[in-house]
Amino acid sequence: MATDHIRYDVLARDALRGVLRKVLTDAAAHGLPGEHHFFITFLSKAECVKISPRLLAQYPEEMTIILQHQFWDLTVLEDRFEVGLSFGGIPERLIVPFSAIKSFLDPSVKFGLQFDTSDVAEVAGENLPATPAPSAAAVPAPATEAAETAEEPTPPNQGGAEVVRLDRFRKK
Repeated sequence: MATDHIRYDVLARDALRGVLRKVLTDAAAHGLPGEHHFFITFLSKAECVKISPRLLAQYPEEMTIILQHQFWDLTVLEDRFEVGLSFGGIPERLIVPFSAIKSFLDPSVKFGLQFDTSDVAEVAGENLPATPAPSAAAVPAPATEAAETAEEPTPPNQGGAEVVRLDRFRKK
């Protein structure tokens, strides 16, 4: 099999994260249109994720947030988004790098993306520096960024989501 010097897998992953970035940027600027709302699952201990110790204790591995009616100060930067949410009546500010996101779902239109986060560094403690994740040039990226529809989280009272599968376009 030929070596992929172009790194289509990295290009596709970055393009899909660009879709997520664009959707969140539009939501920050104009609010959520119609019935759109987002379920975003991310790794709680990934490098540069900032959540309170209370939330980290409650969600030590991964956390799913819902951006629908009650969120504020959504800010989208090149590498991350920041948002205010209330948990148990307590307002919190979350900072989530795009590299830590495992899945994105908009159940109003049955659209979802699932990302491989196996190369994301974890932070050992809240204020301890993490070892940077290897660069895409140094370590081969995973074979696919999308997963089977069956693995997609489905919110209560919603149908399954259509998940984009990249591996169907690969030569076997």
